[in-house]
Amino acid sequence: MATPGPVHTSPVTLPLIPPMLATPGPLPPPAADARWAYETKQDGQRAVVYLPGDGTAVLRARSGQEITGAYPELTPLATALGTRPAILDGEILALDEQGRASFQLLQSRMGLAHAPARAARRAAAVPVHLVLFDVMHLDGRSLLRLPYTARREALRGLALDGPAWSTPAALVGHGPEALRATREHGLEGLVCKRLDSVYEPGARSRSWIKIRNMRSEDVLVGGWLPGRGRLTGLPGAVLVGQRAAGRLRYVGGVGTGWSEAERTELAALLRAAATDVCPFDPAPAAPGAHWVVPRLVGEVRYSTRTREGLLRQPSWLRLRPDLAPEQSAADIPDDLV
Repeated sequence: MATPGPVHTSPVTLPLIPPMLATPGPLPPPAADARWAYETKQDGQRAVVYLPGDGTAVLRARSGQEITGAYPELTPLATALGTRPAILDGEILALDEQGRASFQLLQSRMGLAHAPARAARRAAAVPVHLVLFDVMHLDGRSLLRLPYTARREALRGLALDGPAWSTPAALVGHGPEALRATREHGLEGLVCKRLDSVYEPGARSRSWIKIRNMRSEDVLVGGWLPGRGRLTGLPGAVLVGQRAAGRLRYVGGVGTGWSEAERTELAALLRAAATDVCPFDPAPAAPGAHWVVPRLVGEVRYSTRTREGLLRQPSWLRLRPDLAPEQSAADIPDDLV
């Protein structure tokens, strides 16, 4: 049951708020540990939830695209707070048989916002769960300038735990133990949030630190090399880059990590994005390469970087259709530019 609050008799116009983003980094130092909260990093789709208090709900992806129709099981959230208007921050998850978030499963649910019949069928086969971890606007008032602790207290007071959504608790202090627990349970990682941090819309802030248990980064696909043998007609490798000083810098070729179906799907996307112009600056030495407009965002797993900033032993992890190219985290670290 939601906590009592002001009664609103007319719908409220809610502002659009892009989600605050975390910066990759290490655990806070031991002396500062008690000044940080720790939340499990979930492998799902970021979602901002708009509840105007009129019995409707709108979900938007990190890119700003409306995705409400893709997740019909979240529709009842529209009335969970009655007439209280709110803007909430969270992550949409699809859980595997072990109860762990699986982005691969979630991909079958994404992109169906304008296909309600297909979305309903997929919801029956692959249900999702929304994890809520912040509130940015409540009862007609912005909470952006309040500290994290005050926003979390307000969120807890809403008691938003339902059939397809929940509000997990955050752990204050004990960061090393929290990180070790995520590794032991095979979870993606940890997000560390400073207790006094305000909410910075759309910013990649050092007040939030994300720690992945695997080394991976977002990249932009700028070209591909044709496969041979059984891969004839399909990409044998994709050429990927990251932004640096206004340019798309080449960071390597990725030739492993796909299933046959995924490689075929990627081939169609690459053909649709074909161009005669190399998007990388400077252009890499890649004889026989086919260039594409760099609009596909992918995530790759790799061991380390070379001194030149190239990815060593990269393998394809997944497409990121939830990220727009200009909003992806595809940036070369400053010390490698």
